Parts: sequence; structure tokens; C-alpha cells
Amino acid sequence: MVEVKERGLYMEKRFYEKVLCSSAIGGLAALAYVTLAGTATLSIAAQGKVDAAKIEQLTGVKGELNEKEGVFIVRAPRADLQVTTAGVKMNPAMGLTSYAAFMKAGAKTMLMGDTTLLEDQVNPVMSVALDNGLEVTALHNHFFWDSPKVMFMHIGGMGDEEKLASAVGKVFAKIKETSGGKGEIPKADLDPAKTSLDPKNIEGIMSMKGQMANGVYKITIGRTTKMGGHEVGNAMGINTWAAFVGSDQQAVVDGDFVMLEKELQSVLKALRGAGINVVAIHNHIETESPRIVFLHYWGVGATTDLAKGLKAALDTQRK
Repeated sequence: MVEVKERGLYMEKRFYEKVLCSSAIGGLAALAYVTLAGTATLSIAAQGKVDAAKIEQLTGVKGELNEKEGVFIVRAPRADLQVTTAGVKMNPAMGLTSYAAFMKAGAKTMLMGDTTLLEDQVNPVMSVALDNGLEVTALHNHFFWDSPKVMFMHIGGMGDEEKLASAVGKVFAKIKETSGGKGEIPKADLDPAKTSLDPKNIEGIMSMKGQMANGVYKITIGRTTKMGGHEVGNAMGINTWAAFVGSDQQAVVDGDFVMLEKELQSVLKALRGAGINVVAIHNHIETESPRIVFLHYWGVGATTDLAKGLKAALDTQRK
């Protein structure tokens, strides 16, 4: 009986020793977590702060600092727009505001932003962004049934803080300059049924042949990527294409460009340099490798000029 009691006391002692040991380990783990979390917080703070006053001066817009994340944000509400969406009167707080967010990233500054534009403003503003060293990373709609139609162009950059802020200031200035219908709409009175263009002029410049059907001369260039370990290509929709309608003197070309992410900015610059309008930038698929980006475009002019612009954009992908 005494032996059983002693054994019971021994087991109870071992139980508490384990609890204390576990508590000690848990306490050390908790301490380590707090220490690491504190280190992470310090590392964010150690990145430093942007020069808010200088950013406000260069962008022409007052901003606010998010102390927790070290991000300074300037916002430019589009109070000049009179937009209704499915009968609902919209105001800037409902998503009609351009913004730019600045954050220190080591010795450089990182920029991310979004611009709120009417259709005729998109390409003039895009050209200003690209010409001043910003990246254009997406172009799409945020709403259905909005009138007038509103597009959203996302911008980004990494580098010198003053240069980034100055570029954003020029973008915001261009938005004001082109508001009220002062943008660009490339109109052309064309009908595919009356197409008279000579495909040889396009083929000679682009060094590839297309097909004429229903008054539309179309060139398609396939590329490949992988999804789920399987190669997908032209027939699955991984392609660049261009469709020409009209005469040699005045034609329209519309189409789609397929690009690797690293190719996007160069293609954009080449198209805008040729006066070809970019109307969308987005993805068509998910989980592919390498990552693929698609942009859609619309250009009006002589077939030779349009073909040269497309060839210039294609050439950037071969570098």
C-alpha cells in the first residue's frame, strides 16, 4: 500500500515537472515570437519615411500618412465627373478617386496607384505616365452600366522619390487638362464590306502573312505557356493578333497582344509611340507559367503606319 502511494506521488511529481517544462518552453517560444514580431516591426520602421511635404508639392495634392505601414497617400477625387451607374448617381467616395501611395523600400521609394479616367483620357494620360518613367500595370473597368464609361489605369514605380512624385503630378495634371471631353477619340468611318487595302503592304512590313475574310485582313502569332504542367499555345488562345479593315490610306486595326510580364512596358511604349490606343490590360488565365499578360488595342491610320507600330511592339519582345 505504501509502495503504491509512493509510486502515485512519484507520477504526480513527474506530471508537474512536465507541465513546468512545457510552460517554460511555451514561455520561451512566446518570448521569441514577441521578439521576432518586434524585430519585424522595427525593420518596417527602419525603412524610414518618405518626404511628405515634397510629395505634396510635386503632385499638387495633399496627402495623409499611414503610420502603421509607413505609407503616404495622395488622393485626387474626380469631383468633376457626373457619372450614373444603373441609375445610381456616383460620387468620388464610391470609387471615383485617383490615388498614389508612396513607401520607402530600402534606399528607394515604391509607388503604387490607380487613376480614374473617362475613355478619351486613357491614352493621353498613359503616354504621360510612360514618358515620365512610370509603369502602367493594368487597365480595366470597375463598374457595369456606368455612363459615361469610366476606366481605371493602375500605375507603379520604384526608384527616386522626387522623380516618382513629379511623374504622378504630371499624370494628375494631364487628367485635369483632358477632362470635360478634351481627350482623344480616334474616329473613322469604315465598313468591312468596303475594305480595299492591299495585304502585301502589311505583309512586307510585318514579315508575315495573314488571311482575308469578310473584309478583315487578320494576322495571328502564337506563343506558348504551361498550365497544370501542360503546354498551351495558339489554338488555346495564347496569341497576338491584328485585324485590319479599310483602305491603304485610312484603316483601323484592332487586336490583342500576348506578353510575358517583363515585356509589358516595352510593348506599351512602342504602341503609344506609334499612336495606337491601348484599351485594356489584364490576364485571361490563371496559374500559368510563365505568367502571361494580355493587352487589347485600337489604332486608326494608314495601313503602313499601323503595321510599323505593331512591328515595333513585336520587336521589343525579341530583345
